[in-house]
Order: sequence, then structure tokens, then C-alpha cells
Amino acid sequence: MALFDLPLDHLRQYAPTVPEPADFDAFWRATLAAEAPRPVLLDVRPEPTDLRLVETWDVTFAGFGGDPVKAWYTRPAGADAPLPAVVEYVGYGRGRGLPHERLTWPVAGYAHLLMDARGSGQYGSGDTDDPHAGRAGGPWPVTWGILDPERYYYRRLITDAVRAVQAVRALPGVDAARVVAAGNSQGGGLALAVAGLVPDLAALLTTAPFLCHIQRAIEITDAAPYGEIAQYLAVNREVEERVRATLSYVDGVTFARRAAAPAHFGVGLRDRVCPPSTAFAAYNQYGADQGRPDPADREIHVYPFNQHEGGEAVQVRRQLRWLAQRVPLSGSAPTGG
Repeated sequence: MALFDLPLDHLRQYAPTVPEPADFDAFWRATLAAEAPRPVLLDVRPEPTDLRLVETWDVTFAGFGGDPVKAWYTRPAGADAPLPAVVEYVGYGRGRGLPHERLTWPVAGYAHLLMDARGSGQYGSGDTDDPHAGRAGGPWPVTWGILDPERYYYRRLITDAVRAVQAVRALPGVDAARVVAAGNSQGGGLALAVAGLVPDLAALLTTAPFLCHIQRAIEITDAAPYGEIAQYLAVNREVEERVRATLSYVDGVTFARRAAAPAHFGVGLRDRVCPPSTAFAAYNQYGADQGRPDPADREIHVYPFNQHEGGEAVQVRRQLRWLAQRVPLSGSAPTGG
């Protein structure tokens, strides 16, 4: 697939004005405040596996509306000291799967919480229902409740993602001061939202983030999930303004502007699922409302010949090396760039 978006030299300067609701901050403060009184951990039980080098627990925590959300908590076997934790979010349509499917972070020495995505599991087993699904909107998760920001699917999922950070901080064996948000695609969009909503996050790892500069994305790509929004609008022509208004409450660029944690991005220049200009829109404005962070604490890796897969294992290796400098396992001070 050929290059289709802006040239790379333009992308590196691309910082568009993204529509931001006047009550954006109030909306998210009220959403998260409604969950604050609820105990976050509902159930934690050992999960038998055939793996000897890691230990896993089946975790249930209270997400949006107190709904039970599943997660896998995995850590190196025999580790006694509190560990920094990586909270990982899954891609669109995916669930948490089986405990042995994602072992990079615990094998690297981190505690790891993999959050399930409510109502998902089309491309990998999910164990979390979304009792609010089916409200006004289209048939796909990205369009559930899309006519009203209060009822929109991503209001619930982003709230779950924030609550996952609170949950991991309450688990045994976690250094609560050193929690990292991580993910690819939809997971990258959720991690970016968490970075904008959790002020004391230790670091952000996001690759090919979904939900960034959404207004542009639905105009330049027909690939799902953005293409599902376009399909919905193709037969619901009179609600475009309402849809765009709802999407403005979950745009990753707006979250990025509020974020302060050190950040590591990745993007493929031939990515039609999450177009590169949308990722650069978030990257170039990351931390803008906090006073732009030192460049050493914000970097992006570009893969000119890759699509939505991005850098795959090469990107993960870069994440591992970058994170080891900023969130060292020993708990010592970061070693710098």
C-alpha cells in the first residue's frame, strides 16, 4: 500500500486545532467522580497456568457504573519487592484472551495488568459484558451511543481504563508510584486518554493510537473502525453534527494536550486504520497544556513502509529500552535519555 497521508516533513509539524468542548474537563471530572466512592477491586484469585516463570491472577474490578471488568494480573514468579506496573489495553474488537498470550512485560520484570474491553472479543476471547450497549447508535462498538457523549461507548471504556490504573495500584506487589499505561491501536488511544486523565502516571507507551484527530480520520480513511462511523453517517445523514460533537469528548489530541508523563509513540506511514497524521496531531501537541515537556521525555518512531502493524517487535524492543531508563525495575532514579 502506497503512502497516502501528509509528507513526513509536514507530519513532524502538524498540530491542527481539534474541536474541544467547553465542558470537556468538567465532563470527565464528573464522570470519574461518580466512580470514586466505589471500591475498585471486586475479586482477585490465582489463575492456574502451565507457566513456571510467571504467576497470574484473575482480577475483577469495578469499571464504569460499577460494572465488573475482567483483567489478568501477571508478575515474575518469586518476585518479592513491589514492582513498577504496566497497564495494557487491547485493540478494537479484542478481549483479554488467555493469560499466556501477552508475556512481554512480566518477563521483562514488570507487574502487568491486561484489561479486558467490555462488549468485545470478536478477535480474541473477552469476558466482560457491556450492559449499556445497544443504546441509540449503530451496530459496531465505535457507534454504540454515538449520538450522546453521556451514553457513548468510549466514555465507558475510557472510564474502565482509568479505573484499571486504580485497580493495579491496589494490588499486592505493585509500586503504586510507578504505573505505566500502554497499548496499540484502540489500546494506544485508551493509554493516551489515561495519560490525560491520570496526572501522576509514570510513563505512556502508545503505538498507532486510535481516537486521535477523529474528525480528520473519518474523512480520509474508509478502513474500520473509522469506516464504521462513516457507514453509520452514510445512512443517518441528519445526525452528523451530533456525532461530531460526541466524538470531540473522546479525542486523543485533547487528552494529549493535558498529559504530562514521559511518552513513547510509534506510527506506520502507510497506516490506513489509524492514519499517521492523526497520531502526529496528538504527538506534536502532547503536554501543550502543561507547558510542553522536555523533548527527551517525548519521542516518536516512524516506520515508513509499514501499515497498522507499525514496527511490531522492533517497536517493542524500543519500548523496553526506553522504559527501562525512565521506570527502572530497581526503583532508582531514571538514567536519562
